[in-house]
Amino acid sequence: SMTRALSQYLRPFHLSKEKLLDISRRLLLEMEKGLRKETHNDSTLQMQPTFVRTRPDGTENGVFLGLHLIGTDFHLLWTKLNATLYWHCVTLCEESSTRQVIILVHFCLQYFDYIAECLGNFLEKYEMESKIIPLGFTLPFPFRQTRLDEGILISWVKDFKVNGVEGKDVVQLLQDAIQRRGDYEIGPVAVLNDTVGAMMSCGYEDPNCEIGLILGTGTNACYMEEMQNIELVEGDEGRMCVNMEWAAFGSDGSLNDIRTEFDLELDRLSLSPGSHPFEKMVSDLYLGELVRLILVKLLNENVLFNQKATPNLMTRWNFESKFVYELESERTGIDKIRSILKEFVQDPSEEDCLAVQQICHIVSLRSISLYAASLTAILAKMKKNRRLSRFKVTVGVDGIFYKRHLRFQIALNTAIKLLSPDVEVTFLLSDDGGSKGAALLTAAATRLAAQRLEINKILYRFKLSQEQLIDMKQRMRKEMEMGLKAETHDMSSIAMLPSFVRSLPDGSEQGNFMALNLDNFNVRILLMHIPSNDEEEIEVVTTAYSIPQEMFHATGVELFDHVVDCIDDFLQKNNIKGSLPVGFTFCFPCKQTKLDETPNSPKQRGFLIKWTKGFKTTGCEGKNVVALLQEAILSRTIEVRIVALINDTVGTMIACAYENPKCEIGVIIGTGTNACYMEEMRNIEIVPGNEGRMCINMEWGAFGDNGCLEDMNTSIDKQLDSYSQNPGQQTYEKMISGMYLGEIIRSILIALTEKGILFHGKVSERLNTEDMLTLDVLSKIESDNLGLLQVRSILQNLGLESTCDDSIIVKEVCKTIINRAGHLCGVGIAAITEKIRENRGLEDLTITAGVTGNVYSLSARFAKVVDDTVKMMAPKCAVSLQFSDDGSGKGAAFIAAVVSREQVLT
Repeated sequence: SMTRALSQYLRPFHLSKEKLLDISRRLLLEMEKGLRKETHNDSTLQMQPTFVRTRPDGTENGVFLGLHLIGTDFHLLWTKLNATLYWHCVTLCEESSTRQVIILVHFCLQYFDYIAECLGNFLEKYEMESKIIPLGFTLPFPFRQTRLDEGILISWVKDFKVNGVEGKDVVQLLQDAIQRRGDYEIGPVAVLNDTVGAMMSCGYEDPNCEIGLILGTGTNACYMEEMQNIELVEGDEGRMCVNMEWAAFGSDGSLNDIRTEFDLELDRLSLSPGSHPFEKMVSDLYLGELVRLILVKLLNENVLFNQKATPNLMTRWNFESKFVYELESERTGIDKIRSILKEFVQDPSEEDCLAVQQICHIVSLRSISLYAASLTAILAKMKKNRRLSRFKVTVGVDGIFYKRHLRFQIALNTAIKLLSPDVEVTFLLSDDGGSKGAALLTAAATRLAAQRLEINKILYRFKLSQEQLIDMKQRMRKEMEMGLKAETHDMSSIAMLPSFVRSLPDGSEQGNFMALNLDNFNVRILLMHIPSNDEEEIEVVTTAYSIPQEMFHATGVELFDHVVDCIDDFLQKNNIKGSLPVGFTFCFPCKQTKLDETPNSPKQRGFLIKWTKGFKTTGCEGKNVVALLQEAILSRTIEVRIVALINDTVGTMIACAYENPKCEIGVIIGTGTNACYMEEMRNIEIVPGNEGRMCINMEWGAFGDNGCLEDMNTSIDKQLDSYSQNPGQQTYEKMISGMYLGEIIRSILIALTEKGILFHGKVSERLNTEDMLTLDVLSKIESDNLGLLQVRSILQNLGLESTCDDSIIVKEVCKTIINRAGHLCGVGIAAITEKIRENRGLEDLTITAGVTGNVYSLSARFAKVVDDTVKMMAPKCAVSLQFSDDGSGKGAAFIAAVVSREQVLT
């Protein structure tokens, strides 16, 4: 009869693995609802952002106070952190103060005056009243935050209440109370929940600690959530600790299917009926009462105790949870059970004792299982966030339930392994998490604030205001005008070189044409077949030949001999016979006097002004590069006819213009940078003639070489320039092009590391390696699609041992530098489009800019910033940015086709 009755009443307490996983899924749904702004108020979980974005990293120094409010108890702790030789935490002194519960009927002023009094006495006792020490304030009640030093109390819980505090900022109330005393001051205050304190204190010992649990009189959890998922807070980089307040889980009825008649009775008898159903099923405050209600039911059913219960068993809340822990243990013998039960039952039988032990075990086991199911939801969320199949995490735990109950600890570990087999979980007991965690959070926050000041000092110069961008546009316009005028041409830092390209493709071109492209890494040769009108697509065959490193410092004869070797190989491999017209793209600044070959003037004129992009080949600067190439060709038995010399930027514009007649601007933003556009002939004073237009090769990479951008250059820019291969040259290019972006970023990372902010303050040999940060790497790091773990993995693959906090900072640096590059490039395009609009006397202008280069193609952020900046800086111009794949190569072939078309016409 007893066995059947026990089975009947205890069966609802048994939860299968499937049911526990289902509960875990329910909690996960509530978590998602609580994180979203639209559904936040519908969730039973508060999912409060704590504004805790960092944990101790071992570099903290100084003295900090921790104040843990535990109802009528106050625990104060004075902690010193020393990271000079090795990181250690010393508790210099600590005290606890208790006041009678009569305080509960008083108002908030008296309550916070008492806290201020305790704090003042503590500081005076240890002769600290003259010092201003940062304070961490742990409040174990639900509160709302909009910043770290604010805590708006939502409600009192755990049968504790002080009038006049709910809805107010507890930090301000404490500071007001301290001001009323007037005999001491405290430094910055950080307020935190006790759950966050547990995570912070354990994070001091184990950097993998990213979850906090309170398993005691009440229960709660917190964890590090991705910022991009917390819609209540602006920002999407890094992580923030979220205080779940999971005690209220199920208050919408979602746990009714597992609540027993005893859970419902306990809730009815509690001081807060209808609230915190989850907490009432699992926490230390309620387990004893749950067991008592079951025992009373079995007593009334004549199943237990033979009607020999004492009044103590019939008194609510008399059966404490500590009895549950002792009674359920397998090590507790019959005599010990009788000794505990004699206060509640007269002369219990052995059968009674074993039944009570079984009841305590089942109630305790259900609590453990529900804790495990709930923790599984957090683990699943973190695993999903980080896109991992397996991961390792440490959980900081505080609360008497966990501390006093060894069997509970073992059972919780076992349950987690069953429900989350793909997560390696380590439980770490929090040592005074409330006070120590508060002090450590304040230390970490103080470190973070100091680091933020240092980061801002470096990065603020790279963040350009709208006024600075407008000023930059005006400066570029001035240099452009100077470059076009004969009198001031040589004084301008922008060369504004006539390209002698006056015609764009009109669609009538057809036939086979070759393009030869000499850039900073390759000799690229392209064969293009432009079909007649009744055919479909342009056919292109292209081959890239690498330029050996020794050619960068060879003679001009050796370089152009290598180019002709590549041409010969291409002709043979593609079985090309006869003399095809060739457009020669030369990706370096040249002064041209004509574009094409004519009977009266058989040689194109293109004089190299200077090498850029690392080239130091001798015997070329000031020389006609077409003549140098022709001489190399004539020394061989190959037949090619160079009909046009163009810049790669001009080629980009031409290639896009074939597809889009509105394309009158070309921009390259890759290893180097340049731009060109169609200028009115009447404005080009260095070329005779006033009719029509001509493409101007700006060579805008040198913008600022005359000192006009001196105030825009940061100390990092100047440092990079000093150790570059061409100091004092290509100022604008060094601020925006792919060849230099990685080095700017690397220099900033070194500066931050030397200040102890990154990579544990150690500048590694790898970080000192030039050009380690390629454009491909930078574009991945700054991408919004890449999480912090992936960024950290990239950095570690580069040989940079980093933390997730390091990853946040590195990502910020990359974004800042790429944003600046995008803004500056956008300003340049805006200056060009505004000039074209004004040239033509138009109120509005619709135009296309052909853009190529790996900075633009690899970085979606850069492309968007360029587009947004053009819109902002040239509001009267509708500018479409059209990406051109291999525009310089195709453009040279199109120019060859245009020249051939015009020669036929003449």
